Amino acid sequence: MSDSPRAASYPSAVALRDDLAAGRRTAVDVTEHFLRVIDEKNPQLGAFMTVTQHLALERARQLDAEHASDPRRSGPLHGLPLGFKDLTAVQGVPTTFASRVFQDAPPAAQDDPLPAALRLAGAVFLGTTTTPEFGLPPHSENRVSPPARNPLDPTRTAGGSSGGAAAAVASGMLPVAPGSDGGGSIRIPAAACGIVGLKPGRGTLPTDDQRDTVRNLGVNGPLGRTTEDTALLFDAMTDPTATTGYYLDTVRRAARQGIAPTNIGWTTASPFHPDLEITLARGAVEALTRAVTLLAGDGHTVSELDLDYQPGYHEDFRTVWTSGLAEAPLPEGAEDKMEPLAAHFLNLARGYTPEVLAEAESRLTDWAADTRRQLAAASIVLTPVLAFAPPAIGAFTEREPADDYAYQCQFTPYTSMVNVMGLPAISIPVLTDEDGMNWSVQAIGRPGTEAQLLALSARMERMLAQ
Repeated sequence: MSDSPRAASYPSAVALRDDLAAGRRTAVDVTEHFLRVIDEKNPQLGAFMTVTQHLALERARQLDAEHASDPRRSGPLHGLPLGFKDLTAVQGVPTTFASRVFQDAPPAAQDDPLPAALRLAGAVFLGTTTTPEFGLPPHSENRVSPPARNPLDPTRTAGGSSGGAAAAVASGMLPVAPGSDGGGSIRIPAAACGIVGLKPGRGTLPTDDQRDTVRNLGVNGPLGRTTEDTALLFDAMTDPTATTGYYLDTVRRAARQGIAPTNIGWTTASPFHPDLEITLARGAVEALTRAVTLLAGDGHTVSELDLDYQPGYHEDFRTVWTSGLAEAPLPEGAEDKMEPLAAHFLNLARGYTPEVLAEAESRLTDWAADTRRQLAAASIVLTPVLAFAPPAIGAFTEREPADDYAYQCQFTPYTSMVNVMGLPAISIPVLTDEDGMNWSVQAIGRPGTEAQLLALSARMERMLAQ
């Protein structure tokens, strides 16, 4: 195995942002560049469901005119291209939720909160990125568009549900991309494609749902080829009007100077065990071992955590995870157009009585509090991200729904628990195996430690590159 990250063949997001701000590049030139890359690579990789070339160029021309008139009016992402998952409403673009139920949806009348914020920051939207139906599984295959394929091996999945976004960033179709994460949907495709993905803590972003409950699993976060690029986007997601980058400054300082010695724990214990058999591939173990060794050598106190998870996580998470489908504004007969997994989840959700759902939520709340208490023995906790390499396209969807879901949990045994606890976490590339596939570790932080996690990622990135 060899170390990651890989060398870049195109400008970083930070370099592009700096060139755009200084007037060395125009928004139109940058937009045209990425549209050409999309035209070249998307037919093979399926990262984009729709490409909004006309809207993107119109927006880029508008930004160039504003910048020429008064550069001080430009936002922190002035002219930087982005794409949004086909789960997020972007003005002028249909949102299909990657489902035949909504494939004839009209263009959205207005942006959802996050696209509105990033539009204010000066971003140019190039289209919608591929996601699975309703963003449910950890792959990005659906029946309304080609699957998102892994740039490291196009026979394999790019992960999900932000698989299209991750594939676009990893292959150079986008410099950075926002993703959403309800059970690992940023960290999973980041690990699958060999890039950095940050899941913020619950309620960290002002555009996210602020309810502090285990039923509020989803957050938005950034995907980038490097930690610097990821921090650049996260700064804009946090405050689209900021003139200085707090998170970008933090990672630059960490890369140069290192980070203060801290107490780091690691574990391979999964809450899905013993309900499911969890088996780690060699790459997952070697990446975790490499990260532990590297950080111990950098002056940190690193030790294995002895975790004792309360039982019942597998069933209670599935209940809470699927319950939202029963509350979704679906048209009559929607299940007849759904793919088998979503239809199965909808059938389960409709069968939950209020009492069953309340009991599952109560148990999961207790589980989250107890696990957070145990993880607090360390400032940062390391786990693998993926238990085994990204499977081939179709490996999930060819299974019966119940078996498909179990296979998903076995593939990603450490990500959903972080959403349940509402904690921040980051996926950090560590190793490339002999097949060219990436292996990452997940670093889980305490509430409000997104900057610390980004700093850790930047420091590891620097050490792995040496």
